[in-house]
Amino acid sequence: MRNQAFQSILLACGAIFGTSTLVAAAPGHLSAAAPACIAPATWAVPEASGIRATPGPATMASMALRDVVLLGEQHDNADHHRWQLQTLAALHARRPDMVIGFEMFPRRLQPVLDQWVAGKLSEKRFLELSSWDTIWKMPAELYLPLFQFARLNRIPMVALNVEPQLIRNTSEGGWASVPESEREGVGQAAAALPAYVDELFEVHLAHADMRRQMPGHDDGNPVAADRNDPAFRHFVEAQQVWDRAMAEALARHLQAITKDGSKPLVVGIMGGGHIRGGHGVPYQLRDLGIDSIGTLLPIAASTPCADIPAGLANAVFALPGQTQDAPPPPRLGVALEAHREGLRVASVTPASLAERSGILASDIIIEAAGVNKPTLGGLIATIRAQPPGTWLPMKVKRGAETLELVVRFPAQS
Repeated sequence: MRNQAFQSILLACGAIFGTSTLVAAAPGHLSAAAPACIAPATWAVPEASGIRATPGPATMASMALRDVVLLGEQHDNADHHRWQLQTLAALHARRPDMVIGFEMFPRRLQPVLDQWVAGKLSEKRFLELSSWDTIWKMPAELYLPLFQFARLNRIPMVALNVEPQLIRNTSEGGWASVPESEREGVGQAAAALPAYVDELFEVHLAHADMRRQMPGHDDGNPVAADRNDPAFRHFVEAQQVWDRAMAEALARHLQAITKDGSKPLVVGIMGGGHIRGGHGVPYQLRDLGIDSIGTLLPIAASTPCADIPAGLANAVFALPGQTQDAPPPPRLGVALEAHREGLRVASVTPASLAERSGILASDIIIEAAGVNKPTLGGLIATIRAQPPGTWLPMKVKRGAETLELVVRFPAQS
């Protein structure tokens, strides 16, 4: 679970700080040989005395009585999003007056979300207007069932996040360095608890090491191993701004009054790192005076009891995992950044398809499969759909030179 939490936060950091690894990841889960303590497809409550199984209907009934319910995820895990959809449907059956907040959208995109829920936008147009491929960068098909559920039931969707640049600026210079006019109305976050700081410190080290391995990001200085180092303090402040912004957005919509005079159930969809242990968004919500909060997380059914700490969430759901009958989708093996001419290659994984095809770091992919200026989402879809044994033509810009390269996908073994 710890590694899963780190991956969730690192994936989110990648989306905010401007990089995305182009891989076709299968739903992650631990080895089936590990001693598990929760039966697949069941709910459980992590307590100090151990893991207590709890009936699904009772769990949903309890959650439906809360003011805010937070559903965590690992962004690239398809099963996590299927679980979110199932949980949303169960909660909606009990509390049809619902609002769903999404970490994936900055606040300025609220009008786009409103148009989508009202049925005024096609799926394609919605993704274009929400700048999905440049802001969130995860495959849209992972999230579209959630968005369709909201539109089908006319459930308001809320943009919870702030602009990525605000998080970057805070991470680089600290919250105090950000002018009031550039804070997007976000207030002062409650000071992080020591346990949250400890968790973020390990994430900070992992994130710093990851970025140092990317060409052009290694300044030659060692990664700070001191919690008092300004770089780490700014990293914590950036995470807190992120948490606070989402908490404030959820709190605002909790004040909305429905037609019958009651308040809606406010559900938040966000990375598990913002929820675990009651830190992050739940902690900031409590600082805002909201105490009726439910936190739910999906875990692999193969997760050992020792990796499910007490207080991880109000309840966890054990995902059965999937048997892979087919080989996993192909991976190109690059980290990409948005570029005005297409996609810039930030780094290339050794021995990957990209390296074998002659793709280099700093190349700009200007065409793929005949599509000019490919988007991240479009290229991911193309890579994943590529049949074994076929070739994918690309054009890359390397300095002043334009090269035609061919990615040769291996035949299926």
